Amino acid sequence: MKAVFRQDASPVVDDEGVELRLAEIGGGMSAAFVRLPAGADLRPALKGLPDDLCQCPHWGYLLAGRLEMHTAHGRQEYRAGQAVYWAPGHAPVALEDTEYVDFSPTEEFRPVLDHLTGSK
Repeated sequence: MKAVFRQDASPVVDDEGVELRLAEIGGGMSAAFVRLPAGADLRPALKGLPDDLCQCPHWGYLLAGRLEMHTAHGRQEYRAGQAVYWAPGHAPVALEDTEYVDFSPTEEFRPVLDHLTGSK
């Protein structure tokens, strides 16, 4: 078993208030600590991925704020205090300053992270 503190996770994205810190936690899974400032729209950053959307599933918990998740079938709002599952095919937009933790299969998340960081 493994646990990780946010401050010990590796920074992957830190740009204009968007912060994503990542740590592999075992079992083929990674934990992501994410902060998005109000108005952050990740749809432009995901352009070029299949359907221009994140294709990795995420399970998580919103610590603060409100988030709108866009999919090919519409959009749904999430808010602090909710546990969530986001299926492949989504793109977040922060409606307020938002902070969440999510858990994702490491191998499925890697191509998305490579795309976001230009490491592809």
